[in-house]
Amino acid sequence: MERIERKKYLEWLIRWREQDVIKVVSGVRRCGKSTMLEIYRDYLLRSGVKERQMVAINFEDIEFEHLTDYKLLYEHVKSLLRTDETTYVFLDEVQYVTDFERAVDSLFIRPNVDLYITGSNAYFMSGELATLLSGRYVELRMLPLSFSEFSSALRDSGLSKSQRFSAYLSLGSFPYIVRSCQGQRDAQEYLRSIYNTVLLKDVVARLGISDVTSLENVAKFLMHNIGSKVSSTKIANTMKSMGKGVDQKTVDRYIRGLTDAMLLYEARRFNIKGKQLLATQSKYFAVDIALRNTMVRTEESDIGHILENIVYLELLRRGYEVFVGEMGDGEVDFVAVSPGETAYYQVAATTLDENVLRRELAPLRKIPDNHPKFLLTLDEVFAEANYDGIRKMNVLDWLLEDRE
Repeated sequence: MERIERKKYLEWLIRWREQDVIKVVSGVRRCGKSTMLEIYRDYLLRSGVKERQMVAINFEDIEFEHLTDYKLLYEHVKSLLRTDETTYVFLDEVQYVTDFERAVDSLFIRPNVDLYITGSNAYFMSGELATLLSGRYVELRMLPLSFSEFSSALRDSGLSKSQRFSAYLSLGSFPYIVRSCQGQRDAQEYLRSIYNTVLLKDVVARLGISDVTSLENVAKFLMHNIGSKVSSTKIANTMKSMGKGVDQKTVDRYIRGLTDAMLLYEARRFNIKGKQLLATQSKYFAVDIALRNTMVRTEESDIGHILENIVYLELLRRGYEVFVGEMGDGEVDFVAVSPGETAYYQVAATTLDENVLRRELAPLRKIPDNHPKFLLTLDEVFAEANYDGIRKMNVLDWLLEDRE
């Protein structure tokens, strides 16, 4: 199967081409970072860049294991730089290089170097590199496939929109699954391998965790409770009541490791009237619903939180910062903020029942501003409506609306 063209990510890379900043591409393992750089390199070749102008090193390839010392890496790349034309340097999964930030900084200040680096964990941009390169890098945060990208890969399958969505939820959004997995059993085996790799390499190894069982218990608790307000104290107390004692500080450490590894994402609470972030009881969402459902048992009634998870990730893909909105005694599922733009989203499986519709609209109606407000549901009848400026849409149509 041909590679899935991920248009928005490609446009981002093209926009920053040869700009005097380091291009950082981050994302969970196997979300498509390496393939994205291959697609971008193909674009460069089509636009007239020569092969000799590109240096590409993937540190997951044993061929480059000898370059995981930052000095050796720097000398190797320096020897390949062009003096008379731009050299495009791609360092893939650079966190495997000891003190990689020193090589990155030195390469960045060389003339005629356009530098791109990728990593599978947020922590590689949270320490010395971020401090060292403050103001000198831009970051593309990649996620697995959107429903729109997933659908485009299945455009010749003959599946209806709802059938494609069912496949998206059951098989997952990782690109390899769409290209290569034959059915749900293969997909689940692949998802388990991703989960175990991320847990062991990006959390256990990095944080030096000895009690892996407790870490897994916390991870599964958060995955089971996507879309619910939780705190480290609540998790610690729950673990204790189950005879799996772990203290609150340890839970905090585990959560930070899981979010740094991009297995889970945190949505903090935001007081809409007071315009301020709240410090406690965030919500957490899984990077992929099928991965989450593979690791924890769920019920059909879970569909509301699953839809919230899908919408949350899509808002991130569209470039928003996303918060959970607090409105006194009510809650708005998402406050989506980007420069110069704010929008509010409420998500429900169905609002065909008048009481449910009234309940879902109530928090949006209380918001004292005129920013766009949306109600997203799976309803196919009465899917489109406008309630005093609150736009109701079918969530699948919303997910696909910018496909073209």
